[in-house]
Amino acid sequence: MAIVIVLVLMAVGSVLFHIWTPWWFTEVASNWGAIDELIVFTFAITGFVFVAVVLFTAYAIYKFRYKEDRRADYEPENKKLEFWLTVVTAIGVMALLAPGLAVWADFVTVPEGAEEFEVVGEQWNWTFRFPGADGKLGTADVANITYDNPFGMNADDPNGQDDVLIEDYEVHLPIGSPIKVLLRSKDVLHDFWVPQFRAKMDLVPGLESHFWFTPTREGTFDLLCAELCGVGHYTMRGKVTIESEEAFKAWLAAYPTYAETVPAPSDTGGGAASGQ
Repeated sequence: MAIVIVLVLMAVGSVLFHIWTPWWFTEVASNWGAIDELIVFTFAITGFVFVAVVLFTAYAIYKFRYKEDRRADYEPENKKLEFWLTVVTAIGVMALLAPGLAVWADFVTVPEGAEEFEVVGEQWNWTFRFPGADGKLGTADVANITYDNPFGMNADDPNGQDDVLIEDYEVHLPIGSPIKVLLRSKDVLHDFWVPQFRAKMDLVPGLESHFWFTPTREGTFDLLCAELCGVGHYTMRGKVTIESEEAFKAWLAAYPTYAETVPAPSDTGGGAASGQ
């Protein structure tokens, strides 16, 4: 009976803790409240299964508890039971996956006219790149990275000459407009995560990943790396500030373009020679 009581209390306590938990989502600051709804839906299905299994286990322990005059039945298989367990399990898995696939499809399908910027991750800091007046990001490649070209910009791409380079831990974005986030890593696997946006995505070396979101609330939010990326992983933090379009443009104007960061060619002209 002690085990039965513990199991029942565990099932009831889990449900009550879920309802009145002090640890819940932070306030959403983007359009991805659908992710919160998906998590709640997942909790409902898995929670129902958890409670049902625990209560059934408690019932079985009580119903079939040891008695001296009773022997256990030997039933090595039950094809009917196995069939229905397989069907019910398959339906449950599909019910969990289908909504997630729908939300994921929205998460990576960028709407027309979305603004874009690039996030570059490396051990252990963030840098950012915005398109210039032409509205197009130039091409970049880690093979081009040098001390004078930390973003790996392609010097022969005219679209990149006016790209704005942000070598800072804080990035600003305008409120109310859909934004496409391009993600690139210089070295190892990182993960861009702003908890209040419900938005996170891996930065994979050699690939360019992306997602999109629409900021819905002004403020400054923590940017974290959510993928263990080395001994300094815990220090890979940043800030994302959401503000008005006017304030964002003023902030962006304070940073240099790629063309402005390219070192001027050294003067190779001849000067007066001294002789002995």
